[in-house]
Amino acid sequence: MTEGLGQLQLRELLAEVQERIEQIVANTRNRMEGLFEAVVAVSSGLEFDLTLRQIVRAAIKLVGAEHGALGVLGPDGMLTEFVHEGIDEEARKLIGPLPTGRGMLGAMAEGSKTQRLVDIAAHPASIGFPANHPSMSTFLGVPVKVRGEVFGRLYLTGKKDGQQFTKDDEVVVRALAVAAGIAVENARLYEEARRRQQQLRASAEVTAELLGGTAPAQVLRLIASRAAELVDADHALIALPRGAAQPAHTAELAVAVHIGPCAHEMTGMTIPVDRSVPGAVFCDRTPRNVPELALGLPDGKVVTLGPALALPLRAGESTAGVLLLIRDAGGAGFDMEQLDIGASFAEQAALALEQAEIRSAKHELEMLADRDRIARDLHDHVIQRLFVIGLGMQSTHRRAAKTPAVAERLTEHIDRIHEVIEEIRTAIFDLHTAGDGVALRVVLHKAIAELTGDSALRVAVRMAGPLDVVPEEIAVHAEAVVREAVTNVLRHAGATELSITVTVGGDFVIDVADNGKGVPEVVARSGLHNLADRASACCGSLAVTRLQTGGTRLVWTAPLP
Repeated sequence: MTEGLGQLQLRELLAEVQERIEQIVANTRNRMEGLFEAVVAVSSGLEFDLTLRQIVRAAIKLVGAEHGALGVLGPDGMLTEFVHEGIDEEARKLIGPLPTGRGMLGAMAEGSKTQRLVDIAAHPASIGFPANHPSMSTFLGVPVKVRGEVFGRLYLTGKKDGQQFTKDDEVVVRALAVAAGIAVENARLYEEARRRQQQLRASAEVTAELLGGTAPAQVLRLIASRAAELVDADHALIALPRGAAQPAHTAELAVAVHIGPCAHEMTGMTIPVDRSVPGAVFCDRTPRNVPELALGLPDGKVVTLGPALALPLRAGESTAGVLLLIRDAGGAGFDMEQLDIGASFAEQAALALEQAEIRSAKHELEMLADRDRIARDLHDHVIQRLFVIGLGMQSTHRRAAKTPAVAERLTEHIDRIHEVIEEIRTAIFDLHTAGDGVALRVVLHKAIAELTGDSALRVAVRMAGPLDVVPEEIAVHAEAVVREAVTNVLRHAGATELSITVTVGGDFVIDVADNGKGVPEVVARSGLHNLADRASACCGSLAVTRLQTGGTRLVWTAPLP
């Protein structure tokens, strides 16, 4: 009887052991299946940010945690990114800024060991939680390594049902961390390849715009915009040297382009070369990655921005300026890869700008050579032929002295030939001295032709002297004065003849005369007031007189510097 009872107890014990073994095997199988699913989940994508979030979600599901996060470490050991799950967005806003790596998280970042705690608050490095933060007790922290270096840390808290994290939890999360490191490396490589491709596209776009003849100012904006996209910057500035082109002689950099918020405030501001990050980059031509950047606004205020890349626009031995790529205060810092990509793009853009300048200079030389040829042909052929015609007409004039009417007509034609010769000589001078932009002579001729083309007026236009030496601020007024004066004659004078003479000597003078009845007093006051204001703006004068032969003469004068 006793022997039978012992055998029964033994069978029950063996059955219990077998059941426990089966349960352990089942749990192990479930764990392995869960780990396999987690590994597949974290390895299924190539987008860097999405991969980080998938790692956190997979870890939470694997061990039944309530909250999880992945902190990415920067070069200084502080957190540059913090991807979290288990706290909704509204609660996160109440908590405030994301952690940067102080307290318990900072203590963990200093080592590469796994941490498993029953109570976070009991750890010596704990500094507590911020207001509105959910309560957390149990904790499991595992490093995520990429190529043997700690990339970040996986944090899990609050195991469900109030239980503690076990050794088994630690083992499977560490296994997941290994797979996560591989997934992060793949995502990084993909992201790097994508950025390089984006950089090549941006460089090709800049080069195409320059070769297509796009204005340099527009190309600079394109460079700033594409550079900001390459490294996810909030602001992009291009600062160019003011004054001397050599770094050793440059005292200030002027912001020529600003992409981002408050662009109107920063465009045009100056940055001292001495004791400034952009100035140092301009002088030593070395890219820099700084945690924050302070810039002085034109109104005297100093604005402190976040992390910044300061990149030289260098081509060969020259430096065209500095490209600044900036994130807002509190933003994540730039990594070394972004520094390399930004610096490479800046250098390629600078080379494209230099090549465009060389092409522009070559084109200008060809244009100047063509102008010289035209000027030489005008002088050697056209003017000489006009002189011959003029001499022949003077000889005929002496023979026609007995016929006063014929002699008078010949005299008029001879005078007009001399006027044509003077205009050709002036045109030759303009061909030699014309700079960029549309010549003032062309602008004025076009304005007069537009206004008088459909009228019955006999118009005589004479321009003498080097009009291209007229400063731009006077040239702008000159076009407006000519248009106003000619319009008044057309509308109110009732004239049949109009003479417009523009001369450049000691002063710039516009002389407009007609043979009409004059401009009505009411119209004269309003129209002439505008012309007088323009003369005053140029420190010049306006004189309007009635001619004895009938008609009106307007003389607008501006002194030349």
